[in-house]
Amino acid sequence: MKTLVIGSTGKTGRRILRRLTDLGHPVRGASRRGDPPFDWERQETWPAVLEGVGAAYVSYYSDLAAPEAPAAVEAFTKAAAAAGVQRLVLLSGRGEHHAESCEDIVRESGLGYTLVRASWFAQNFGDVPGGELRQGVMDGAVALAAGDVAEPFVDVEDIADVAVAALLDESHNGRVYDVTGPRLLTFASAVAEIAAAAGRPVAYVPVSVEELRAALAGHPQGDLFADLCGEVFDGRNANLGTGVQDALGRAPRDFADYCRAAAAAGAWR
Repeated sequence: MKTLVIGSTGKTGRRILRRLTDLGHPVRGASRRGDPPFDWERQETWPAVLEGVGAAYVSYYSDLAAPEAPAAVEAFTKAAAAAGVQRLVLLSGRGEHHAESCEDIVRESGLGYTLVRASWFAQNFGDVPGGELRQGVMDGAVALAAGDVAEPFVDVEDIADVAVAALLDESHNGRVYDVTGPRLLTFASAVAEIAAAAGRPVAYVPVSVEELRAALAGHPQGDLFADLCGEVFDGRNANLGTGVQDALGRAPRDFADYCRAAAAAGAWR
C-alpha cells in the first residue's frame, strides 16, 4: 500500500516525499496542485488521495494552531479510517492549544499513530519557498513578537527523518516525539548566528503582538501568526525535547550547522 504525504510541497512534506521516493517506497504526494488534488477545505478531494493508502503523514495548512484545525483533522481522520488507512503520523506544535486538541483526536481515533511535536523550524529563516522570516534576514531586520524568550530551534531535516521512520516502522506506533534542537537560543542569538554564517548584517527587532499584527495587515495568515506568537512565546517551550534521540538514536542537528549549510546553499544571497 502507498504512503500518503499531505502537504507534499511544504517544508516538511517535500523532504519526506523525497526520502520515501529515494528509498523506492510507493508514495503519493498530496497538495492543492497535485494530481489528484487535495484541499483541506474541500472534503470531496479527500477520497481519491486516500485510496490504496496504508499510512499517511498529516500536516495541516495553515497550521494546527488555527481554530478550525481540530474539526478538519477530526473529519480527515474519520475519512482515513473509512478508506482503510492504518496509521497516521501527525505533525504537531509545542504548547499550542488547538494542536493539543488535534493530537487527542488522532490518539483516540483507533488508528495507529505517531505524534511528531516540533519546536520552531530553523528553516523558517531561510527556506525558499516557505521561509516566513527569510525576507527579514534579507532586509537586515527580523521583527518578531518573541521578546527574549529562548527556543530550541529544530532542523526540518530532523523532522523529516523522524516522520519517515514512523511511517515505515510500526515500532513507532503510539509514540509522541518532542523534536527540538540540542540547545536553547534566543531569537537575538539565532539571528546573530545567521548573520555570521551569511556574512551580512542582520538584527533581531522585538515587537509586540499588536505591532506584529499591524505589520502583517493584509497577509492571509497574519492574524494567525500574530496570535501564535502571543500564545507560545511566553517561555512554555524554553526546554529541550528528546524526540530525535528517541526516534533515531542520534543527536539532533545544531542550529549553527543549519546556518552554515543554508548559507552555503545560497539561502541568503
